[in-house]
Amino acid sequence: MAVEPVYKDLEDKMKRALAAITREFSELRGGRATPALVEHISVDYYGTPTPLRQLAAITAPEPNMLVIQPWDAKAAGDIEKAIQKASLGITPVVEGKVVRLPIPPLTGERRAELIKVVHRMAEEGRVNIRTLRRDANEAVKKLKTDKKISDDEAFKAQEHIQKLTDKYIEQINALVKTKEQELTTV
Repeated sequence: MAVEPVYKDLEDKMKRALAAITREFSELRGGRATPALVEHISVDYYGTPTPLRQLAAITAPEPNMLVIQPWDAKAAGDIEKAIQKASLGITPVVEGKVVRLPIPPLTGERRAELIKVVHRMAEEGRVNIRTLRRDANEAVKKLKTDKKISDDEAFKAQEHIQKLTDKYIEQINALVKTKEQELTTV
């Protein structure tokens, strides 16, 4: 069938869009400490910008504490500077070879701001999914005008594309609900 490559391409792009939103949500600080909060931070390690997750083990031994253990003990100072530069609102504490990040509790005002950020990110994701739908529908119309598929096949293809769109938008909505609950739980 001539529309199968359109479906496969569309679903691959939608999966990547959903993964991007999931990653962005994981980087938002909820009420708990999570390694995703800092693992993307770039550390100037011997003059080379290196992601923190490649330089150290990042653990959350307590709900309000992150512990970063660099594999090279000399990197602790560089890691501390990188975290301060990232302006996460968290002050790192260097204790010998270990960097501790005490995660302060979120204020009600900050929780409301973060929920707004979540909704904005989700809407950007939904717009991205809808743009992918539009592109796929245009590809189907082109196949139809080039006489590679019939009117019925084009109609069925557009229905299938809409179902995929609805599925991924629903997954984004579910992610939003989960993140909202995480942010509002004290």
